[in-house]
Amino acid sequence: MIAQSRQRAQSSLRNFADALTIGRAVAGLPLMLALQVGWLSLAWLLLLLAALSDVVDGWLARRAGGGSSWGARLDPLADKLLLAAPIIWLASTNVLPLWSIWLLLARELLVSGWRAQASSGGPASWGGKAKTILQFLSVLLLLWPPSWGSTNLCHQLQQMGWWLFWPSLILALSSAVAYIKPRSEPYPH
Repeated sequence: MIAQSRQRAQSSLRNFADALTIGRAVAGLPLMLALQVGWLSLAWLLLLLAALSDVVDGWLARRAGGGSSWGARLDPLADKLLLAAPIIWLASTNVLPLWSIWLLLARELLVSGWRAQASSGGPASWGGKAKTILQFLSVLLLLWPPSWGSTNLCHQLQQMGWWLFWPSLILALSSAVAYIKPRSEPYPH
């Protein structure tokens, strides 16, 4: 009886974690639209909520004793969909150089292809997780709405975002190598 109750609770946590992941993937469309029409405050809030949902769904999956295989595959894809829109928008507004976005998108396609071949869905490495955290933080700072402070404050926050983008790109490229290089043992978590 207790074992069944525990299994139901774990299943509920996994389902809720998966629902948060789906919500994060879907949030990419309104985020893209908000950026396109210039609603930076809405775009910033959507990105923040999505980043927080990433933290919560990971926590829920760990509480459930591990996420679903489906969730392990969808979670990094949701992050990629969500971050691609603002990063491409930042390149289109010349905030970030286009060549860096091409490198980043090529990395994401390469790792996604590797994950599609991995039977476990290719759980995220520590380098991949650090890259995602830095990317979310960098993009949040780069998108800081000008109406949320003095010109000087906004400029300083956006500069911090610009400087944080580069370590995130380095982590992205180095973690891609770690994902795809042949290993005799499973990838460490």
